[in-house]
This record gives sequence, structure tokens and C-alpha cells, in this order.
Amino acid sequence: MSALYDDLLTEEQLQFRDAVRGFAERHLAADRLARAHRSEFPFDVAKLMAEQGLLGITFKEEDGGMGGSLMDAIVAIETVSAVCPRSADVIQAGNFGPIRTFVEYATADQKERYLAPLIGGEATISVGMSEPEAGSAVTDLKTTATPDGDGFRINGTKVFSSHSPDSNLFLVYVRYGPGVDGIGSVLIERGTEGFTLGRPSRYVGGDDWCQLYFEDVYVGPENVLLREGGFKKQIAAFNIERLGNSARALAFGRHAFEIAREHAETRHQFGRPLADFQGLQWKFAEAALRMEAAQLMLYRVAGKAEKGLPSAYETALVKYLCNEAGFLAANEAMQILGGLGYTEESLVEYCWRRARGWQIAGGSLEMMKNRIAEGVFGRRFSQRPPKPKA
Repeated sequence: MSALYDDLLTEEQLQFRDAVRGFAERHLAADRLARAHRSEFPFDVAKLMAEQGLLGITFKEEDGGMGGSLMDAIVAIETVSAVCPRSADVIQAGNFGPIRTFVEYATADQKERYLAPLIGGEATISVGMSEPEAGSAVTDLKTTATPDGDGFRINGTKVFSSHSPDSNLFLVYVRYGPGVDGIGSVLIERGTEGFTLGRPSRYVGGDDWCQLYFEDVYVGPENVLLREGGFKKQIAAFNIERLGNSARALAFGRHAFEIAREHAETRHQFGRPLADFQGLQWKFAEAALRMEAAQLMLYRVAGKAEKGLPSAYETALVKYLCNEAGFLAANEAMQILGGLGYTEESLVEYCWRRARGWQIAGGSLEMMKNRIAEGVFGRRFSQRPPKPKA
């Protein structure tokens, strides 16, 4: 990572970054290429990271976390990505996404039952959010929670759930009643009667996911996470996930950028280093400019988030900038390396594939522009057609 931002970090964070870098160099560097091409979740890496306190960085110490800041978690993602991009997914899974929502809203009993294996590197949690007919329009979800005694019966299906083939616990968005206010969430364990997983499908990025099917799955009151009215809380926590997405996208772009920079300095064509050609210089200049601007925005919003969950407007700005900058850097790096960049012998193609996926995952770039426009005008713009007049 560029030293340009060192003054935005505390002395403790700089020391933390150095320690994480040393850990990554010792334990993750040697197998980084092979690790990038394995679809299964790297639990071996997760256990090593748990021992180093890199899972649950921002969680309270009484919950088994480290009591650190959001900036600490972002620094960890960036630092690990610089050495082994695939291992940064473990930092993400152990600090952002569904585990963050879980820790934010789970009861003491739920945390006691589920949290220790998650931050101990022994288990993962997957979110059941998107549906075949409700991707970006997540509030159109149809998975229902119907009262049954003290609990609920869950019926429906989910798609695109990251880590679902390897997860032990699923945080599932459900509909208790009509409208946005009728949406909440439940916790469902793998192997629960009526809960099945379809055959694995593979993202271009290399990860597998399974469609989730719920047929009269009983969820007791002890596994209800949020009741009616919980959707806005869940999405507020989901904004944090977008910062993790942003950090990885930008860090993967930087990883590819550094590979290409070294290649341009050492590779000769027509009797000169590639770096001597102005056409390539402009590619590096453009990528550097985009990444530096995105990094500043990421750190600004992450720093503000220490005072509370960031706004949808702020996280939309960050995600859009970091997704665009990270993919541009990876895309140009592939072009600069030529045939080598397009092979699996270099991590550039892996970073390229992953950075492209983050322009969709966690909210597409188009959805982010919608959120940004709403921030500009200070009001919501419905994407749905007007309701017919009675």
C-alpha cells in the first residue's frame, strides 16, 4: 500500500499493519497462487488468523472480539491482500457481511451458541438475501415466515449466498408480513429439517455457491434474529459490508498493479524497459490516480464510521469509486502483462476476475449511482412503476 496515507493512521495502526504484513509473509506468501484457485473456504488460513486475532477485529471483547476499529479491519484486509489476495476473503468473512449483522443484533444466547466457532476460524456464516426474482430489488423477497406456535415456518429459496457450500449457519432474510416493514431475519443451521442446498455453482471469481431451499423449516423463537421492522437495521449493518467489499476491490487492484509495475520495469521490448513507453506510463498514471482518490474516500468514510454506522450515500460513493478503481487497475495490469496476465500462472487474472465480481456483489454500480443521486437530491427515487389508480 502507498505510504501516502500513513499520516491517516495512528501509530498503533501502523504497528498493527507491520505485524499483519509479517504474519502474511511468513504463513501465506508461499502458497498464494495455489490458494487462489481453490474454491473451498480456506479454513486452515482462518484458524491461523484466529490465533493472530484477525477475526472479530471490531467486535467487543466481551463477545470474544478484539475491540478494534473498522479502520483496523480495513488495514488488515489491505495488508493481507498485498501478500495473498485469496486470504483476504477470510478477513472479510470474519469481520464484515453477515457476521457483522449477527454480532450487531444477536441476543446473548445466540452469541453464546454460535459466535465462538465463527471467530475461531472453525465455521462460517452465510447470508440468504437475494432470491431468483429479488436481486437488487431485495425488498421484493418472497421467503415467508409463518407463525407456528412460538416459532415460525420458513418457506422460500435464496441464491448467490457466498460461502454457502461450506457454511454451518445461515442468516436468512424473511417476510413476516407485507411491505418493507414486514421484513426481518432468522438463523438457520445447516442440516435443519426441510432446509436443503442445491448443487454448487461457480462464480467467475472462483467461489462456489448453492441455491438454498426452505420447505416448512421450523425456526424456534431462540433463532429469530430480527422481527418485523428489522430490514432497515439489517441494511444499515450491510453498509459496513460494502466497505469490506470496497477495501478488497481496491486492494486486489493494487496487487495486480504492483505485479504489472515490476513487470514494466524488468521486461524489455525493442531494447528498452516497458516502463519507458509513454503508452504504458499513462496506463499506470491513470490507475494510480483512480486508486489514490478511492483510497482517500475509503479512509474518510471508515474513519467517520467509528462514530456510528455510515450512511447509504457515503458507502455508495466509496463502493463505486473503489470498485471502478480496483477493476481498472487489474484490467490494465492484465493488458500490460499481455499473454502472461491472461494465464493462471499470474495472480493478475485472479485479481481481475474478483474485482469484476465486486462491481455486482454487495450492490451493483448502477444501484450505487441510484443511492448517490438520492443523496444529492435528499430524497428517495422509486425504481418501481407507479401503482395503478383505484
